[in-house]
Parts: sequence; structure tokens; C-alpha cells
Amino acid sequence: MSGRVVHFEIPFDDGERARAFYQDAFGWNIMAMGEDYHLVMSGPTEQETGPTEPGFINGGMLERGSNPVTSPVLVVDVPSIDEALEKIEKLGGATVTGKTPVGDFGFSAYFKDPEGNLMGLWESVGQ
Repeated sequence: MSGRVVHFEIPFDDGERARAFYQDAFGWNIMAMGEDYHLVMSGPTEQETGPTEPGFINGGMLERGSNPVTSPVLVVDVPSIDEALEKIEKLGGATVTGKTPVGDFGFSAYFKDPEGNLMGLWESVGQ
């Protein structure tokens, strides 16, 4: 179902410090996906299907300044990023980063709501 929060992103200035903090504070499993992005598993997870229990989402950590993210961001699932951005703009929001491929998994984009909050969008491949 679209419109659900499916991911979060937390920026860092010092990746080692940030990973250690979240691992120690909450027991999160953090896996590097290159130098500037790390997947965060905040609960039991299957690699192919994601969370294995209801009630939590996984996320990512990325170097501050490597994209528009400067504070924590929620990411919302949509069937079409292009259609969602068009609607967002009609409702007073603004596109920050348009539809961008993420490997073979899907597409992401960033927008600001009318209050100035940065949010993310996710469109899975084949949606």
C-alpha cells in the first residue's frame, strides 16, 4: 500500500561515531553499502523481504552534505514518484531532488512540504 513510511535516513558528520552510537544505544545492525551510505536494520530483517515483524522500519545513514539530507528524514512509499511530485507541488510543496535510480531496487526523490520539512519518496521497481 502506498503512502506508508517505509524508510528513514539519518545524516552523519563522523560515520564511525554515528554507527557506534546507534549500535550501542539501540542494538541496530548497520551494514556499509560503500563509503557514504550504510543500511540500518532496526529489528529482525530478511535481506530479500525486509522487516520480519510488524511495527518497525529499517533505514540508512549517509554522510551529511552528500545529498539534500541535513537532518533525519522519513521516506514515503508511492506508486509513482513523478505523479507524487506533481501533486506535492500543486499542494504547495517543492521538489528538491527529482526521481533518481537506486541500483536495481527502485527510485528515490526528495521534496519539501509547505512547512519546509525535507521528506523522501520511494518507488519500487515494477510498481
